[in-house]
Amino acid sequence: MTTVSDFVIQRIRQWGVSRVFAFPGDGIGEFDGALGAAQRSGDGLQYVRPTHEEICALMATAHAKFTGEVGVCIATSSPGAFHLLNGLYDAQMDNQPVVAIIGQQGLDALGTFTQQESNLERMLADVAVYVQTVVSPAQAQAVLDTAFRTAQVRLGPAVVVLPHDVQGMQMPELAPQNWVSRSSAVAPSIAITPPETDIRQAASIINAGSRVTFLVGHGADGATDEVLKAAQLCGAGIITTLRAKDVVPSDVAYHSQQLGLLGSLPSVHQMSGCDTLVLLGTNYPYGQFLPPTGQARAVQVDLKPEQMGLRYPTELNLWGDVKATLTALIPHLDAKRDHSWQSKVADEMVEWESEMEAQALVGYDDGVNPRRVYHELNKRLPPQAIVTADAGSTADWYGHHIRLRRGMRGDLSGRLASMLAAMPYATAAKFAYPDRCVICTIGDGAFQMLGLNELITIKKYAQEWENPQLIIMVLHNDDLTQVSWEMRTEDANPVWPESQDVESVDYAGWAQLLGFTGIQVRTDDEVGAAWDAAFANHGVTLIDAYTSKNVPPLPPHITLQFAENTAEALLKGDPEEPTVLVDSAKALVTEGIERIKGTLHHDKKRDD
Repeated sequence: MTTVSDFVIQRIRQWGVSRVFAFPGDGIGEFDGALGAAQRSGDGLQYVRPTHEEICALMATAHAKFTGEVGVCIATSSPGAFHLLNGLYDAQMDNQPVVAIIGQQGLDALGTFTQQESNLERMLADVAVYVQTVVSPAQAQAVLDTAFRTAQVRLGPAVVVLPHDVQGMQMPELAPQNWVSRSSAVAPSIAITPPETDIRQAASIINAGSRVTFLVGHGADGATDEVLKAAQLCGAGIITTLRAKDVVPSDVAYHSQQLGLLGSLPSVHQMSGCDTLVLLGTNYPYGQFLPPTGQARAVQVDLKPEQMGLRYPTELNLWGDVKATLTALIPHLDAKRDHSWQSKVADEMVEWESEMEAQALVGYDDGVNPRRVYHELNKRLPPQAIVTADAGSTADWYGHHIRLRRGMRGDLSGRLASMLAAMPYATAAKFAYPDRCVICTIGDGAFQMLGLNELITIKKYAQEWENPQLIIMVLHNDDLTQVSWEMRTEDANPVWPESQDVESVDYAGWAQLLGFTGIQVRTDDEVGAAWDAAFANHGVTLIDAYTSKNVPPLPPHITLQFAENTAEALLKGDPEEPTVLVDSAKALVTEGIERIKGTLHHDKKRDD
């Protein structure tokens, strides 16, 4: 007898899925049993069980990001389903196809307020592009197929709710009859190309520009060659969003990396000077860093029509896949002879990289320079490396110092800006690419959330990886550093230790307790040797880097408001005032005379 659970497992395999991220429970218990039976027979799915349902959903999202496949997570009814939410929102906000299969109490119990019976469809309606409860065996095929297709086309999480009793019911052969849908496990094509008239109009706009800038998002993943060919033809400078660092290789001279608070000064100058802006697969949310209205003619290409023309008043919106659209567009682009705009970007990037190196080599009295940690890592990144980061201060240093060459990958939780994602992302990347070196860079606040426990998951599965090399680097400064600086610079508030302090833990010791290599780093001079030892180790290494919490994550363009807010926060009695002033002064002086205007010292004296 083939049950609904048996059918769902085999149908998942037909959709090209070989691995699921799951956590068991009674609400999904019948399905769990079928998963075990299928695995024992050699006809099942790889079942990866981390330490928490939230991690299952984050890992499924990361799997989708790193592989381009649909990520699948599985959890029990209401308690497990609730825990999935953060990871499912990660998929929603970063436009990733994920299918969640969630248990539910039996059909007869629905609406009777029984234990762990919640209205899952209502709860999940905001996060899911599709959510449906399977109430009969004949419905299972259509619901599952629709979930996969919708997740792929609408680029978001879809949810299938499986009541416990339905999971064990016999799956019938579907025949032509009223109310029964017979569906197919065939992936839809999303290689959409806009009409020829729109392609020609886009080419006309781009050809008319003399200072063209491409803002490239993760929606351009897989279109690296097309982006570079188009940029070469029209003499465009390239900026990538933080999630798209790996779309354009760092050795492209006119690629000025990121834009905004953790971006580069050449990117700021591109935005202030471009006359044509081409947005490729991005919903870049920080409109304050885009050109003033009317400065640039703009074209946007995206598969999410609701997100086009939303951040900047574009002249033309092309609903299409970036790779397919650029393939159609390139024959219509004029080859420019004047590449002075690209040359300007390239020259400024040489200066910027020198500045980043100088910032990394500044010494601080209260701990290792966190920039130095990333600078030394970047010098040693092996081919095909994968780097993850959380959304704390590690995102600043990742943006400023990590340069991904062709074939390397890197990612973090983007629009959700989740501190939680670095470790689940790194572990999921290791499952997806067990032969590659994965480096997780994470702050101590995030590590205490989902890092300490995820070392247990790594211990459980590391022996299965072809190359067991996985490196976790913890920035250990006993502070929620990013939020501390946001309190100062955005709200002019002093740091509040009761909310910001992180309990100090021996992270290297915890790694050693689990049988891994743990390395403590307490001085700048030890950083390079620590990375060398980690890359030489054929196994799991944790680098516990005791870093300064007062190194300012300075934006590329320091506004007067930024300086005034910081000065005001210090004057209100910031407990770190002396160290912050000294460390900020060191960082500012390193930037050079042109970027010292409006410094913290100047504003403090003025307010006095």
